[in-house]
Amino acid sequence: MQDSRHGDRIAALPSPQVEIVIPVRNEEGALAPSIGRLAAFLRSGFPFRTRITIADNGSSDGTWSVAKQLCTELAEVRAVQIEQPGRGRAVRACWLGSDAEVLAYMDADLSSGLNALLPLVTPLLSGHSDIAIGTRLARGARVSRGSRREIISRCYNLLLQAILDVGFSDAQCGFKAIRADKARWLLPLTEDTAWFFDTELLVLAERAGLRVHEVPVDWIDDPDSSVDVLATVIADLQGIVRLCWRLARSTLPVPVAGESAKVSRPARGLPGHLLRFCGIGVVSGVAYVVLYLVLRGSLSAQGANAVSLLVTAVANTAANRRVTFGIRGRAHAARHQIQGLLAFGLGLAVTSMALAALAAVVPRPARAVEVSALVAANVLATVVRFFLYRSWVFRPRQAPPEPLLVPGRSSAAAGYPDLPAS
Repeated sequence: MQDSRHGDRIAALPSPQVEIVIPVRNEEGALAPSIGRLAAFLRSGFPFRTRITIADNGSSDGTWSVAKQLCTELAEVRAVQIEQPGRGRAVRACWLGSDAEVLAYMDADLSSGLNALLPLVTPLLSGHSDIAIGTRLARGARVSRGSRREIISRCYNLLLQAILDVGFSDAQCGFKAIRADKARWLLPLTEDTAWFFDTELLVLAERAGLRVHEVPVDWIDDPDSSVDVLATVIADLQGIVRLCWRLARSTLPVPVAGESAKVSRPARGLPGHLLRFCGIGVVSGVAYVVLYLVLRGSLSAQGANAVSLLVTAVANTAANRRVTFGIRGRAHAARHQIQGLLAFGLGLAVTSMALAALAAVVPRPARAVEVSALVAANVLATVVRFFLYRSWVFRPRQAPPEPLLVPGRSSAAAGYPDLPAS
């Protein structure tokens, strides 16, 4: 790794409170305008000592030459050259070598509005939070990007919430910060060197019990982005599979008292939830079939199906609430049942369509044929219901963030206009 500094000027400056890493690869044309804009923003009243680090990772054009030229022109800029490509590799190397209190990174195109930078780093410097992330998917964010990227982003984050049980809303927004002491715990445990690095870091942080602060951002996608969306999606899915496999084997490391260790508590997420859900599902399925056969003598197929599903759905929701997701007590029990009944409605629709399709093909099907069709339809509905349970019905609700006051500013300037100015 080659480090380019303009003389000894950076070494002579006091250690920064915030270091912003800009990972770049083949950004020869866009680099100078972006760094110039960022430096001007920081000089216009940003209240913390800040260093900008350009992390050139594997560029094959003139990016490194531009980066070195920027070092001679701007006192707060340094450049680091890393021969191998990879955003995660570049960010990890620069963060581990930093002497700043808070470590941040943002994309070279500055797609995220810079006005979110102060709310991003302030809770970390104050000790309120451990990690802060920009989010394009929370209320208050303003996003301008193509429908394909929007759909992919939302599906990816829903997948994370359903499978890995995460609480953050936007894993891959290129606008994040972390306290340096927490980074020294987590970074050696990450494996990915590319785009999945963000997700892996956040999953480790949540499992370690660190506090993640989210900042809605104004985001304008770069239409000239060179990111290969398909390759990135495939790599991200591979990363999710890798994390799930390690969760299932209880080998995903988390920091304990500042040291790496094996998981020190029972693994949560997909493996444990799925095992318990399947056990309850088998019992519910048997109860459904028995109840359907009992009712079918006096009710139509559709009527027996609806009543059987309703009864077993209420019991299934209550059992999964307590056993699968470990929720006890009466708090939110009514809401969980209502949401569970909405999931039941989906199952009713699927099984009713299966019966209708069967009747269209076989006017008077045997009971065994009816039950076989219903069981097959219920399997599909159960898979969907499992993901609804995890991502919606029983997903923990997060408390609203505490107000944060920016040093030297009124509460209104910090984004909390209803608070009295200090």
